[in-house]
Amino acid sequence: MSEDDTEADEETEAAADEADAPEESAPDTADGPVPIGVKLGSTRTVIAYPDGGKLRTIRTLTCLATYDDPISGEEQALYGEQAAREYPDRVQFMLRSGLPEDEDRADLTARFFREVLESNDVPEDSVVVYAIPTIDNESGLENLQDVIENSPVGKALVESYPESLCGAIPAFGEGLEAVGEIFIAINMGSTNLEASAYRRGEQLSPFTTGAVTGNEVDRRIANYVEEETQGRVNIDVQTAREYKEEHADFENFEPFTDVIQQPGGGSHEFTIEKSVMNACDEYLDEVVEEVANTFLPELANDYMKLYNIALNQPIALTGGMVCIPGLVDEFEQRLSEELDRDVQVIAPDEPDRSATYGAQRIAARLAE
Repeated sequence: MSEDDTEADEETEAAADEADAPEESAPDTADGPVPIGVKLGSTRTVIAYPDGGKLRTIRTLTCLATYDDPISGEEQALYGEQAAREYPDRVQFMLRSGLPEDEDRADLTARFFREVLESNDVPEDSVVVYAIPTIDNESGLENLQDVIENSPVGKALVESYPESLCGAIPAFGEGLEAVGEIFIAINMGSTNLEASAYRRGEQLSPFTTGAVTGNEVDRRIANYVEEETQGRVNIDVQTAREYKEEHADFENFEPFTDVIQQPGGGSHEFTIEKSVMNACDEYLDEVVEEVANTFLPELANDYMKLYNIALNQPIALTGGMVCIPGLVDEFEQRLSEELDRDVQVIAPDEPDRSATYGAQRIAARLAE
């Protein structure tokens, strides 16, 4: 459902995503480099490129686990859902902050990316556009750049564009209409909240905070479940994330039941009525607070005329949290109330994949 989708039924995720690719067709590029869009996300990595007249999508957890082959003794690697499922004790999510923080994590990211590319036969003769986060971390960005430039793909050309711009592109139309507009984009991801204004593709007044995140929602859900069950139930953040993705709904939330196994045997059934939506409700209030009282005043101070133009255009929401039903309309209402003016908010059909799809469209234009 979101960028943090559950792992239980994803053994064949790449194949399923390929079948569920966007309805739009993609032109064959047999006579030239293949245009590829990539997002190396903190929780998931998504790759999209044309294959057989359709857009193939590869989507997997951004994680890696290694083990020694019992016969050869050589180190082997697993990535994605298989790694998380079979080696939960040693799997590594190397981009938890959104970027590879040090050389070791950069090496892990490079190995993970290479494994994904090679196992899916992603074309090396390609024009690649990467959607990168807007984070003030020079060393992390340099590490990510090294991973990108030294990867097997992108032999023809490699470029990077802001994730919030790439993610907004599918929200504005079937092509690259967003690149010619003046608008505000807000990316609600797992590890950061990002907001930027764009003037015909130029990024203005970028804002990022790690204090309001999808991951924090998961932690709150875990805490609230313990409170709601009066300490009888303790869940980990992975289970909390699954609760969010399966049950969070600003339009029609319904209480749900679950069962846990007791340490001494037997089971305990419990019902969750408010923990999930309390956490999501607080998150959305905090997003509105950051946008209305931090980002927008900074934008107005730097570009007053563009501020007024942008607020008269639709605000584009992207990122995994936007997959929660009803969030877009609820955000529009709360931000309008906070600003005491009507604002319009839009979102792409697949907010958790839109950055990759937008990057792929840019790559297609560059490949021409």
